[in-house]
Amino acid sequence: MFLTIPTIMTWTRIAAIPLIVGVFYLPESFGSVAEKNLIATVMFVVFALTDWLDGYLARRLNQTSAFGAFLDPVADKILVCASVLVLVHLNRADVFVGLIIIGREIAISALREWMAQIGATKSVAVHMIGKVKTVVQMIAIPFLLFDGKLFGLIDTHLWGVWLIWIAAVLTVWSMVYYMQKALPEIRARAK
Repeated sequence: MFLTIPTIMTWTRIAAIPLIVGVFYLPESFGSVAEKNLIATVMFVVFALTDWLDGYLARRLNQTSAFGAFLDPVADKILVCASVLVLVHLNRADVFVGLIIIGREIAISALREWMAQIGATKSVAVHMIGKVKTVVQMIAIPFLLFDGKLFGLIDTHLWGVWLIWIAAVLTVWSMVYYMQKALPEIRARAK
């Protein structure tokens, strides 16, 4: 099921990445910084919501597939990593946060791939701490992309900085959790 509605939505999320990044490289005649921030934020939120929607539709339309199950988390990780890199480039997120988030994504993806090869995927199945980390990231990133006062009240930069640091802590915590779960298999194969 290479081109189902849910899979097309996932491909769209991947295609959106250069659009979100590209907004910040448009000439000043295109719009003010605030307008570019708003456009990037809206695009990120819309495409992040497709993550939930494509999973819902895949189950509802009975269009789940191994390819979709592979592509969906890849699209999420690329969207998050690209957005974090943009935020680091714009000095809205600390480079250390970027390294933590991107490094964890690479490490856990590699760990899951290896665990799948040895038939031990249940050891590193998605856990609640990973889900909480994702939710915090998905709130922090648009706050930092917006980088202003939301409804004239909420300082999204301040909240975004706090949330991205909380996400970084949760990122380390979830990585430690997954590594601990995989440790028995790693030790058994190291002999």
